[in-house]
Amino acid sequence: MLELRDLTLAVAGRRLCDGLSARLGAGENWVILGANGSGKTTLLHTLAGLRAPDSGQVLLDEQPLRAYSHRARARRLGVLLQDYESSLPATVLEMALTGRHPHLGRWQWEDEAGRALAEKTLATMDLAGFESRLLPTLSGGERRRAEIAALLVQDAPLCLLDEPTNHLDLQHQVDVLALLTARAREPGHLNVMVLHDINLALRFGTHAILLFSDGTTLQGPMADVVTRERLEQLYRCRLREVRDGERPCYLPA
Repeated sequence: MLELRDLTLAVAGRRLCDGLSARLGAGENWVILGANGSGKTTLLHTLAGLRAPDSGQVLLDEQPLRAYSHRARARRLGVLLQDYESSLPATVLEMALTGRHPHLGRWQWEDEAGRALAEKTLATMDLAGFESRLLPTLSGGERRRAEIAALLVQDAPLCLLDEPTNHLDLQHQVDVLALLTARAREPGHLNVMVLHDINLALRFGTHAILLFSDGTTLQGPMADVVTRERLEQLYRCRLREVRDGERPCYLPA
């Protein structure tokens, strides 16, 4: 579904990645890992078409990303940004309904089916009864779940998510990632997400891209890529490995 072909990214003269190539296929749940400033958000923005690569290409369904119109791209690819403007005087339902915009004509309004989908999705995000609440009245976690609801209402098969667990408590972190992971297993769907929690990445991710501070990268199946030694190099921090059944967990040493 998504191909990174010899991708090079640089910011302020520093290489974030150099010659990154990978094929991201349907049914996969990719996680981008790296220290602060390693280029995770820059890479995600490049995959979304919000930033041009310094060299190389991003292909969506075997076509260059730039070949798609904005509307056509939005029907195939949804983006959850790290932060949104929070002072807009919109309601939670109005925000959720923004996800329907790529599916509407220029002068078309949301129909009852779109409204029902938005209300159902808000309930899934534990926001039933919040439809008329104004966005500035929400807590950080409630606001984040409303943003994810809008992304799900968009119903794009490929979702790019920058720190989807921002501001979420433990229960909602697990619930949201479980929901996104289940969605990625549907035919023709794929997730690419930035996460800071290594253990959540190991629990829910199928594949990983590691962005090291020197611009080198490592990508592939999670079990092949993520080891204690590589994570210590990635985060420049000693880690202690413990076992949770068959799955390793990592804690600062």
